[in-house]
Amino acid sequence: MTNRIVGIDVARALAIMGMIIVNFKIVFGDKGNEVYKLFASIFEGKAAATFVVIAGIGIAFMSNNVVKSNDKINLKNTQIRIAKRAIFLFVIGLLYTPIWIADILHFYAIYMLITLLLIASSRKLIFNLGLLLILVYPLLMLLWNYETGWNFETFVYSDLWSVSGFFRNLFYNGFHPVIPWTAFMFLGLWFGKQDLSNERFIKKSILVSISVFIIMLFISKVLITVLSACNQATLLELKQVLGTSPMPPLPIYMISASSIAIFIISMSILIAKKYETNFIIVALNKTGQIALTFYVTHVIIGMGIVEFINPEKMGKYSIEFSVIYALVFSLFCIIFAVIWREHKEHGPLEWIMRKITD
Repeated sequence: MTNRIVGIDVARALAIMGMIIVNFKIVFGDKGNEVYKLFASIFEGKAAATFVVIAGIGIAFMSNNVVKSNDKINLKNTQIRIAKRAIFLFVIGLLYTPIWIADILHFYAIYMLITLLLIASSRKLIFNLGLLLILVYPLLMLLWNYETGWNFETFVYSDLWSVSGFFRNLFYNGFHPVIPWTAFMFLGLWFGKQDLSNERFIKKSILVSISVFIIMLFISKVLITVLSACNQATLLELKQVLGTSPMPPLPIYMISASSIAIFIISMSILIAKKYETNFIIVALNKTGQIALTFYVTHVIIGMGIVEFINPEKMGKYSIEFSVIYALVFSLFCIIFAVIWREHKEHGPLEWIMRKITD
């Protein structure tokens, strides 16, 4: 499949905007109106998961034709190209991790390096390996203390820049640890190997994914309610284990986030196909095509402006400010994308990445 599917870029735009809302809430503050809190909480762990699933789909699109043709030389070249992009993203992510501890790019790069090893594998194997990663993670938590290195009051990771601390954070207990988050990219690779031009398959994906999501929420709610026996302290502990919070990334979170990611992507494909010329779809399509640029600039520019104006107030803003500023910043991203794509084929950072890695 070589033609770009508009809905994939639309879903990527929605994912990046969701990540901006979550990240601005973390950095600027979340005290205040409960409605705004609820709105922001919708995107927690789900927007980033969707972003990673879409990356897996992108890897599938880059490799599907060479895999089908059994062209080993082109397959190797494709793997090298993906590996170069992964290294580029790893370096970019590390460069600003000191100012943005919740960076996803250096994690994302490792997911890519692992996933590229599976591009010629069967869909069944890819799906099962993703499921295995999800199920293995709770076993790791029995062996190692999840809270090692963390101060969850300040979100400071004490030994991040030591060798052991860095690898512990990267693979086990960081914001987006390789185990089990690589499962999201495996899911994207699996999904990208399907016939996404088949409307019947897309509609089935919508139905199955939203059903799984609702079932997981129901199971989570029932287990927490029954096992807590109305004890508030136990309730809070169980929410960490059986809830849908991304930290730690336990099976209920991983499966619910995976299902909502497939739902968002499938709905985006279906709607964008029907309304391809609609100005909102066109704008989101262009925004999604330069999402990497917006991911980096929302940290450097979006957070940087506010910190420059009033560094003392960082973390003390209201949830209303965080959400509204995120929405306004996202709107500026969309406007920039529409104007930029009228004149340029790739976003600024995407252009640099292609120059270096292609």
